[in-house]
Amino acid sequence: MDGYAGKILRIDLTGEKISKEKLQQKLCKEFIGGRGFVAKTLYDELPPDTDPFGEKNLFIIATGPLSGHFLPASGKTHFGSKSPATGGYADSNMGGHFGPALKYAGYDMAVIIGKAKVPSYLYIKDDTVEIRPAKAYWGKGSLACEEMMKKDLGEGFQILTIGPAGEKLVKFACISHDFGRQAGRTGIGAVLGSKNIKAIAVKGTGSIPVWDIEKAYAKGRQAFKKVSEKPGFKGWTPEGTAGITDWVNEVGAFPTKNFQTSHIDHSHMINGKKVLERLKITDKGCYCCPTPCGKYGHTKTAAGSAYMEGPEFETIALFGGSCMLKTIEEVAYANFLCDELGIDTISGASVAAFTIECFEKGIISPEEIGKKIEFGDLESIIYLLNLMSLRQNDLGDLLSQGVKIASEKIKNGSEKFAIHVKGLEWTGYECRNAPSMMLAYMTADIGAHHNRAWVLGHDVVGAATNVHDLITAGAGGDKRPKAIVSGRDSARFVIDSQHTRPAFDLLGCCRLQMMELGFEVENYAELYSVITGKEITWDDLIKISEKVWNLTRMISAREIKDFGRRLDYPPPRFYEEPTPSGPNKGHCISLEKLDELLDAYYSARGWDKNGIPTKETLVRVGLKDMIKL
Repeated sequence: MDGYAGKILRIDLTGEKISKEKLQQKLCKEFIGGRGFVAKTLYDELPPDTDPFGEKNLFIIATGPLSGHFLPASGKTHFGSKSPATGGYADSNMGGHFGPALKYAGYDMAVIIGKAKVPSYLYIKDDTVEIRPAKAYWGKGSLACEEMMKKDLGEGFQILTIGPAGEKLVKFACISHDFGRQAGRTGIGAVLGSKNIKAIAVKGTGSIPVWDIEKAYAKGRQAFKKVSEKPGFKGWTPEGTAGITDWVNEVGAFPTKNFQTSHIDHSHMINGKKVLERLKITDKGCYCCPTPCGKYGHTKTAAGSAYMEGPEFETIALFGGSCMLKTIEEVAYANFLCDELGIDTISGASVAAFTIECFEKGIISPEEIGKKIEFGDLESIIYLLNLMSLRQNDLGDLLSQGVKIASEKIKNGSEKFAIHVKGLEWTGYECRNAPSMMLAYMTADIGAHHNRAWVLGHDVVGAATNVHDLITAGAGGDKRPKAIVSGRDSARFVIDSQHTRPAFDLLGCCRLQMMELGFEVENYAELYSVITGKEITWDDLIKISEKVWNLTRMISAREIKDFGRRLDYPPPRFYEEPTPSGPNKGHCISLEKLDELLDAYYSARGWDKNGIPTKETLVRVGLKDMIKL
């Protein structure tokens, strides 16, 4: 099939069996690729009530039809499993070069089950697939392991690794690649660790068939030209995602002291300009990317120095705001440590901030922690990151479970400031006066994550806009978020975003050209058509994205006991505690408003009052043959 490599790789670690099967056209037509392949495979093949760390859980790597082709930012790789963090549907993706390499080796998807007898890594070079011992790499940091393996295997290999946290089954362990690209969310790295797999190395020397190579090449060149002509093209690349730091702080959405408030006084010390002045050595881009938002650099602090990639905005927000680190060097060092230990920077910083607040409130004692800890102190953050990632004592073991489980066991009111949805820690936007963004977090299918629907701009200016225009226009001259009067308006806007952004995860390419620069979505449908030979419109892709969204909801409904509306609420802090300071001082979203938002959202989606897709909706979106109605 044009656009696809044409095969699925299956690896049974327990039985040490490796097989390859033909990719079916029906799967491609109905689910496109990437996230769609992940959701369909999990629903079909994951036994209900599977232990996330059990041998029957699946670890899936999936690419899309645009992965590895000549078009802007076609290097995304998608991962899927049952989440150890939430117990429900899990996916995470990363940039870099792994997905294209997997396709060049001949595979659109790899499905891994079982558990290796000893610590191992997977070696994939075209038709050669082997389970190899990883004794020399076990226990090494993620970055150190990748460096060792590149030396051992030679040129041309793209490598995924986990760190010590993944080996120790920390529930927010990540997967690393390309010295700074992470699939960070949902604990996907811990699933790989539970299978005794330290790394996956792939080298592909083949090619991917294209329906009309001349048209595809011309359309690709045209796409690069269009991106380069966007007003934000030159402005976006220098600072990357760190460039929004000051703006998010100005509008009062910056997470501060574990989301106690929403504005800091030191954003000028941790913003994109400081990344350029104090850290950056060079830009770093993913496969075929014309706007390299990654920044490779060096940081030096009293605690140590390191070469690292980043920090991205989310890491800046959580370590610089929620943990209150005061300089970009300190944020970058915490970033490096998370990467080497192999944990998600978002969850790692969130757990650290939660623990410090527990300590300040007298809920956790110095004896339980092992030392005095405080906000804004790099030494405290380093101590906590090691404590949770290496499960060093009883408290570290508890913190390795994430803030939801930790707060349920610590109790004493800590549940109110455990900032998560469904067990996944909240990312870098405080939303007490941003109802659309709040709803996006509440209803994201993996838990509290921003990448399903970044709609903060809707709350600020009341309309859709790309990030570059939003920032450079000064938020329309009014930088204070406006409460959206109608829950129905917020619901429809969030749903549209939840279909648009994940559509890129079906295709296997990055959404930032669309989000940050306003590159028109219709270009991607045209690229798909000339590469695969299958005519498709953007509306067609959105319908498939909606189908996948309903399917992921049904997977979580099957796997999580009493799943539904009760798990779609934010933490009590957001509806019980008015913002104490900053531009949004005094604001607090009410439970009544949250219910209004959920009612409107469920109604617009065609779900029942408990947030479960109705029979009519499942039939309408094309899932009647898959779901037991």
